[in-house]
Amino acid sequence: MDSSWISVKVHPNAGRDVLIGIGPGRFEAWVRAKPVQGDANEAVTSLLSRGLRLPRGRLKLVKGSRGRQKVFRIL
Repeated sequence: MDSSWISVKVHPNAGRDVLIGIGPGRFEAWVRAKPVQGDANEAVTSLLSRGLRLPRGRLKLVKGSRGRQKVFRIL
């Protein structure tokens, strides 16, 4: 099965939800959610899903669940 990797720098507790591509497979995401109990991770996953037009089930957070720099895998 082929998969792709995406790197995302997250800015939690922002004023709005925004996803910006900064290079091939690299994004910055501003999310309103606070980094508490995985809320920001869920918000970033949803934002990526909408931005990439992929079902959420195809995105898997593989690194950075507790930090601002995250790596996702597209299944």
